[in-house]
Amino acid sequence: MKTPNILVIMSDDQGPWAMHCAGTAELHTPNLDRIASEGIRFENFFCASPVCSPARASFLTGRMPSQHGVHDWIKHGNMEDSSGKTWHGPEESIEYLEGLTGFTDILAQNGYTCGLSGKWHLGASDVPQKSHDFWCSHALGGDSYTDYWVFDNNTKMTHKTQYVTDFFTDRAIDFLSEQKCAKQPFCLSVHYTAPHSPWRQEEQPPDIWNMYADSEFSLPVEKVHPWKGWNPSPDQRRETIQGYYTTITAMDRAIGRILDHLDNTGLAEDTLVIFTSDNGYSLGHHGIMGKGNGTYPLNMFEESVKVPFIVRLPGVTQGGEVNLELLSHYDVMPTLLDYLNLDTSSNEILPGKSFAPLLKGSDLDGSRESVVICDEYGPNRMLRTREWKYIQRYPHGPDELYDLVNDPQERINLTDDVEFKNRQQSMSKELGEWFQRYVIDQLDGSKLTMCRGGGQKGALRNNSHTDELFDSN
Repeated sequence: MKTPNILVIMSDDQGPWAMHCAGTAELHTPNLDRIASEGIRFENFFCASPVCSPARASFLTGRMPSQHGVHDWIKHGNMEDSSGKTWHGPEESIEYLEGLTGFTDILAQNGYTCGLSGKWHLGASDVPQKSHDFWCSHALGGDSYTDYWVFDNNTKMTHKTQYVTDFFTDRAIDFLSEQKCAKQPFCLSVHYTAPHSPWRQEEQPPDIWNMYADSEFSLPVEKVHPWKGWNPSPDQRRETIQGYYTTITAMDRAIGRILDHLDNTGLAEDTLVIFTSDNGYSLGHHGIMGKGNGTYPLNMFEESVKVPFIVRLPGVTQGGEVNLELLSHYDVMPTLLDYLNLDTSSNEILPGKSFAPLLKGSDLDGSRESVVICDEYGPNRMLRTREWKYIQRYPHGPDELYDLVNDPQERINLTDDVEFKNRQQSMSKELGEWFQRYVIDQLDGSKLTMCRGGGQKGALRNNSHTDELFDSN
């Protein structure tokens, strides 16, 4: 087999449960199910942070947020436009990942043609970043599904009214068409804004919206979470779920177009397909609507920190396999480089490890014992093993400790139970050692007292550690 192409499809705010193949029977995702049936679906895959921009920065660079300095969703510096069309007033574009190596940089150095179609949301959306030759970027990070702005291989921001999922799919297929006869491999990132809100009916495909008109939704109806829960009327609940499902099914249909194009052009057999989401999402689970920042303090429930993750390479991956290893987005960069036999040596100490053997039908050299998730609204740090979850919030708490064997729904917080004090202390010690090993002090989000979910306004550098870069709610 020749050097494989890479296709990375990333959704926005998709819970790990939000696929038919993940157990939500009424949700129509035939093409995601198709990838899973022909590849490997990972059941215990975690984001790096349950908020979009830090999660995407970690996915691309393999760094934890306190190594790349993106701790909140990017509010300022996404684009620059002479017409005055900006998000939060006049501003200049900001490269939040300037000077940091992403896996696309390494692929480009090794002969790959890299393309992006869709959401960037890491600043400076007006110009190609991280060695992308093809650049069709959403100007902001999210917007209306039928009224939005893009930069399409130029520095001029243009207005679009085509259904956004279809537009970025069209441009992705344009890129793939250009690669059919190319001698060098490609890496294409298709970053959808779906299923992120808004879910207004008038913006959604009527045929898909009507598909769910009579659905009996299986999602839980729970007591409102005390931190900032979700208490909709029955009609509001139905409309919200219907919109969320519609955007996923519309995205799934678009993914089917890309898969069909790969098949029809003969590219499929040489293309590694990866599907994931930037973070998870709750839609009634625990009485919450949203991702980690659906509450304050941020929640670390499984629905928020787990993400869908499916990999397919015809003739290599075993079809229909469900893998239960503890893995995270930190692991993606080293896995890709290892899988492609590229040099993984670096002066940086990164937290991720390669799981490339799993893609080739082999076992890992020892199972992963734990995974770490963090976000600095608080701050908020989590250690997850196969049997336990510990969430540390300081300086104010509250901490959480869950026995996942006997309490998989995370209902009973054991932090005040003296029987489990040793367990909490040992996990706290392990979490502290993990951060000490990887954190860059000047970028350490635990020191940002004003990081409260209002958005990040500037890039942290080694010499610019300041709370003024964050808006508070």
